[in-house]
Amino acid sequence: MDKTNVMRALERAKITYTPHYYDASDGLIDGVSVAKKVNLPSEAVFKTLVTRGHGGSVLVFVIPVQKELDLKKAARAAAVKSVEMLRQSELLPMTGYVHGGCSPIGMKKRFPTFVDMSAGDLQTMAVSAGRIGAQVELAPGDLLRAADGSLADLCV
Repeated sequence: MDKTNVMRALERAKITYTPHYYDASDGLIDGVSVAKKVNLPSEAVFKTLVTRGHGGSVLVFVIPVQKELDLKKAARAAAVKSVEMLRQSELLPMTGYVHGGCSPIGMKKRFPTFVDMSAGDLQTMAVSAGRIGAQVELAPGDLLRAADGSLADLCV
């Protein structure tokens, strides 16, 4: 399998990761299905959600795939009045990633990034490698460093 830009960015930063590839031809690309396909517990597989904060700022939230983002907690973490999900049509032009393959690492621009605090309890976690069919598994601290992120209470 080819390396993704996320993998190249991790290598440039000298961050160790384990690539995981999965077959997406069945259309099952939701996080829980992906966790099963890469043989990782769903608590350790995280999805990347891109939002727009009050005032237009773009904010990135990384949460466990089986959880739901609490928009009030997200706004509090980002110190903004409110947040709303970015429209799917805006995702590719804004981040360089498609829905289902969005990674907090290597977006077109660096956006404020918040990772659910549950990641702090894990040895490793997985996020999208920047395309459907690929994940990278790495230490939570390394993800925070690569995405210039911080831990926050984000889930319902």
